[in-house]
Amino acid sequence: MVGYAFMGVAHAQAWRNAPRFFDLPLAVDMAAVAGRNEAAVRAAAATQGWRDVETDWKALVGRDDVDLVDVCTPGDTHAEIAIAALEAGKHVLCEKPLANSVAEAEAMAAAAAVAPGVAMVGFTYRRVPAIQLARSLVADGRVGTVRHVRAQYLQDWIADPAAPLSWRLDKQKAGSGALGDIGAHIVDLAQFITGEQVTGVSAVLETFVHERPVADSSSGLSASSSSGRTGPVTVDDAAIFLGRMSGGGLATFEATRFAYGRKNAIRLEINGSAGSIAFDFEDMNVLHYFDAAEPATTAGFRRIVVTEPEHPFVGAWWPAGHGLGYEHAFTHQVVDLVGGIATGAAPSPTFADGLQVQRVLDAVERSAGADSVWTPTKES
Repeated sequence: MVGYAFMGVAHAQAWRNAPRFFDLPLAVDMAAVAGRNEAAVRAAAATQGWRDVETDWKALVGRDDVDLVDVCTPGDTHAEIAIAALEAGKHVLCEKPLANSVAEAEAMAAAAAVAPGVAMVGFTYRRVPAIQLARSLVADGRVGTVRHVRAQYLQDWIADPAAPLSWRLDKQKAGSGALGDIGAHIVDLAQFITGEQVTGVSAVLETFVHERPVADSSSGLSASSSSGRTGPVTVDDAAIFLGRMSGGGLATFEATRFAYGRKNAIRLEINGSAGSIAFDFEDMNVLHYFDAAEPATTAGFRRIVVTEPEHPFVGAWWPAGHGLGYEHAFTHQVVDLVGGIATGAAPSPTFADGLQVQRVLDAVERSAGADSVWTPTKES
């Protein structure tokens, strides 16, 4: 694994847990983790369960005892690391969004198409059991033709203007702000659940706080500052866009990190010609379903607690009703990835899927145009 902070911790736990709860077709050996700070990466290896460390990701990619490279770094390094790993014959798991630009994502997808290894992008929320059930209901025709998709991803971790300037607020490292960090997830989920693609967008991006205290240190979503210096925010704080789905339905998307009181609210509602489904990640074990065929006297949203052994992935965990958490979807991601490696079938989302989401994000930026925090070139 390359990177060991917030996402690295989640991925490492998944690599540890997957073989303990699921009957995997291949053994998992956590060979090595890479990071530039030797003391920090050694401390991470000790707590996360890695056997060895590297301070250069190129050395990790070149190791004979590494068959898969898990990329958990900021977006500006995804393409270089993933392509090098694929060209070295390794399997690759890469965190989302796939890249910081369409050009980078195209290069990654092209490398994956000719590489002997499996390449997968980490849109982890796909593997929440309630999301899997939602997709099944749509595929089975239980909501009919999709008319509306409403998708929100709401957080509040930088709503305070005094929150420090972390790498996620730097366009060079992150590519974009709320749009790529969390908007990418709801674009992917909307497409995954409906089985359709976003085919056009009309968008607005906004940056509410343009200067922030420069961070002395940061890890994951946490940062601290004591220098008194400030620096510019070069990404969007919020993204709102309309879209059209390939099946003819309309979609609305909202991604913001300025929604006080919303910690990790991924809200999805699908309205179709035969019913509706609704989901909120802050109540992640529940899916709401409305059947339009029910008589009006008893019709209403049905609350489905998605914790039965018959639900996707759940049978490997706890007795019904005991609930899963944020970390479990990462374990399910490992299960599907290892299964794909064993059979030679690339599990979704592939790098091609990641590229398609990147194209939607790019269309949003171009649609926002002069209202964006970026100044578009004439060519764009």
